[in-house]
Amino acid sequence: MRAYIFIETKPGASEEVVKRIKSKVKEVVQADSIYGRFDAIVIIEAPNLESINEILYKVIEKDPNIIHTETSLVLSAE
Repeated sequence: MRAYIFIETKPGASEEVVKRIKSKVKEVVQADSIYGRFDAIVIIEAPNLESINEILYKVIEKDPNIIHTETSLVLSAE
């Protein structure tokens, strides 16, 4: 299962947040700092929704520099 996680960070913290997530989460396919509504995007692939939940709530959202996340789940991997 693939998820796109859009992240809003504290000002100037997006690069640091992306590096930290890449180092802590082995399921990361890609993670980038971006311009626009959100400050970063992280793509993860995990075996099931429970794994994605665990990564989101126990790792990503615990980061003190993250203000808000929005997650989009891929409906089909085809």
